[in-house]
Amino acid sequence: MRKTVSYIFLASVLLACAAKKPEKRSRFLSGFRTEYNTLFNAKDALNTEFTERSNAHKDNFYAPYINILTYEEQPVGSDIGQSAAFAESSAGRKPGSALPANAAGEAKGATILEIAEGKALKTIDKYSVIRDGQEKNDKIFDAYITLAQARIYMGKNLQALDALSTLMVKMREDKRLPLAKIYQGLAYAKMDDHFKAHEIFAGLKNSDLKKDYRKLLSIYYAESLLEAGKKEAAVAELSSAFEVNSNRKLKSRIAYLRGQVLAELGKSALARESFESAYKYANDFEFEVKSQVEIAKTYNSKDDYSGARKYLEGISKKGTYASRKNEFYYALGLMAANAGKKAEAQDYFRKSLAEKVSDPQIRGLSYYEIGRGYLYDNEYIAAGAYYDSAVSVMTYEPTRVLLQEQTNNIKKLARNYYLVRKNDSMLALAAMNDADRITYFSKYIDDLKAKEDAMERERVRAERTKGFDTGDYSSNSVFASGNGSFENFGAAGKGFYFANTGAVSRGSSEFKNIWGTRSLADNWRYSAKMSSLEDEKNEALGLTSVADPRRFETSFYIEKIPRDQASLTKLKFARDTASLGMGIMYDDYFSNTSLATKTLYDLVDKKPEEKIMLQALYEIFSMNYENNPAASERAKQILLTDYPYTSYAEFARNPRNSNFLKSNPEAENAYQTSFALYQGEQFDASRQLVEESLTRFPKDALVPKFSLLNAMIAGKTSGKEVMILQLEQIALNYENSAEGEKAREMLKWLKSDLKMQMTDEKGNVLKAGNNVQATPKAAVPTQEEVQKNRLLEQKQLQMEMGNEVMSTEAQQKKQNVPVRK
Repeated sequence: MRKTVSYIFLASVLLACAAKKPEKRSRFLSGFRTEYNTLFNAKDALNTEFTERSNAHKDNFYAPYINILTYEEQPVGSDIGQSAAFAESSAGRKPGSALPANAAGEAKGATILEIAEGKALKTIDKYSVIRDGQEKNDKIFDAYITLAQARIYMGKNLQALDALSTLMVKMREDKRLPLAKIYQGLAYAKMDDHFKAHEIFAGLKNSDLKKDYRKLLSIYYAESLLEAGKKEAAVAELSSAFEVNSNRKLKSRIAYLRGQVLAELGKSALARESFESAYKYANDFEFEVKSQVEIAKTYNSKDDYSGARKYLEGISKKGTYASRKNEFYYALGLMAANAGKKAEAQDYFRKSLAEKVSDPQIRGLSYYEIGRGYLYDNEYIAAGAYYDSAVSVMTYEPTRVLLQEQTNNIKKLARNYYLVRKNDSMLALAAMNDADRITYFSKYIDDLKAKEDAMERERVRAERTKGFDTGDYSSNSVFASGNGSFENFGAAGKGFYFANTGAVSRGSSEFKNIWGTRSLADNWRYSAKMSSLEDEKNEALGLTSVADPRRFETSFYIEKIPRDQASLTKLKFARDTASLGMGIMYDDYFSNTSLATKTLYDLVDKKPEEKIMLQALYEIFSMNYENNPAASERAKQILLTDYPYTSYAEFARNPRNSNFLKSNPEAENAYQTSFALYQGEQFDASRQLVEESLTRFPKDALVPKFSLLNAMIAGKTSGKEVMILQLEQIALNYENSAEGEKAREMLKWLKSDLKMQMTDEKGNVLKAGNNVQATPKAAVPTQEEVQKNRLLEQKQLQMEMGNEVMSTEAQQKKQNVPVRK
């Protein structure tokens, strides 16, 4: 009897395991097999991927924002994974890459996420139980969520949305559907469809969610808001995420990100509070240090600088924090700079460089801050040198690229700056009398002697200590051991040192950091022949020379001063051109409009030649007329007074402006009056009224017409060339208007050249070789015809302009301009 029962039970199990259609499968056995077979493998593969991503994750504190998630917390029914790209794991394999052979029972070459996706699909296909169009196997929900997650983190967002849509149709009564909607919003966010993502997230936020789901929602919603540029809303959502999440590490990361956003919004006090929370909850030493650095950045002159300085200096000496002293010194430098203590800030940055390096990016930023200090003092050689050092050690690529561009700009500016100084000195010396020159160079020679005496004493001191240990074993000492440094070329397995270009590059950089730029000479360690920043600056100023025997004679220098006018003119032209370039660079490269304006006005005061003068005045006016009209007014008046018939003056009268909204009745009357004066050949009165109208109504819809009329008046009073200049400016300023088109047509006619041809007495054109006696006559067409055509064109133009004045409303409708009621 027992055998019979056993056989029946075995047969039942075998029949249940047989492949059936979803409508005929057993809910109980399918759920049991799903949970402990294929779905388990899918979840295990996904968890393996997230674990490896978390282990491989390394925060980049120099990017605009950190990522919140590194697979830390796993709400019920979901897995939180890292949403950004990941570095290589410690095992040497990138997350998401192929598993070793036989891993997870899959063929070699499949990635972990592909395994998770395949197992989830297999689970759905094999163990789905459908009754009346609805899924009855509860475990299939987990399979769909695993499938969606795997696809999202593979970048297959559309396929993930397809899986989630199917889930919502087949299990529309399931209480876990909010979790599916969270991942649906995440998929849209990954596709940069933030409008749809926010619509889904906002709908979920207003519903009654389980606490575990709310944790996940708050994180994804905050990150999506931040990616969409909604920083204020992101801060509010991050505050909500901070409150709802209880994990210490996650709270620390949320607080740090919120502090970054608040600092970017200029809310220093709130940002400091957020970074303090990040420090309080941090369970990672790196996070603690970086939080302290960020706290320091939020201080300014109004805050308790002395108390904060004392606190930071104190913790930099305690325990393991002492290993990060260079980072704390950098933070102290930032605090001092924000408090307006420039010298103290520079001292801290230099202390940071003297300490052992814990973060190359911090070292690069310290170099950058020192270089920026030199830049503000117009010490461009020194600034460029420190910027070069910063670029060589920085690890965050976007900052390094921007700094490299700025370094190149500084070097361009330095060439102009020192050329101006050098030529100014030469011109000043040329203007001196002999007695003043002798006095000047006598002082220079005294300083030179003192400098050489000091260098000689230093050389003798170095010779005396040669071969003796000085007792300096600091990290910057030449006696300090340097594992991996350039002198360790004999280490096993490293091969020939000079065959490795990377090792040579690192060695060259380290050599310069220790010894500076040494010239190739015997006894180079103790030689005074080291290229310093002062040497480079002197070379740029033209003061560098070989140790000439006559260097202590005033006549040696006086002989080199140019005397002839041609040389002096050449020096002045080079000086003026370099000054013009400097002014433009200050504005274009460093957005320092005030310094650019001052530099260009200084150039104007030195009366350069007309071409440079016009360009300088134009640059001053164009960079200031919108935001600082007072600074541009002097340039405008010079252009209008001294160069009234140039295109620069025309631009100053009426800068390019397409924001004309309506026509003022007074402007209409003024235009009709000025046009009538023009027709009556009262050109001076007409021009005066036009110029007054352009000043009174700078944004009126009739401004283009005033400008065109002004050009025609200039043609009558000043000639063809002046008219051409003004028409060119009109064509440029109003290229899409009817006036711009008319200006282009008139320019084409004015610039056309009439060919001269030989004709007989009857006006017939003579061919080459014709023996008939010919006399040069008027061009073809004849002068009378040209004059007649000109009068007809002018009359037609006047009629058109007059008609347009009378139909301002129609013209405004044509240009889609609101009609004045």
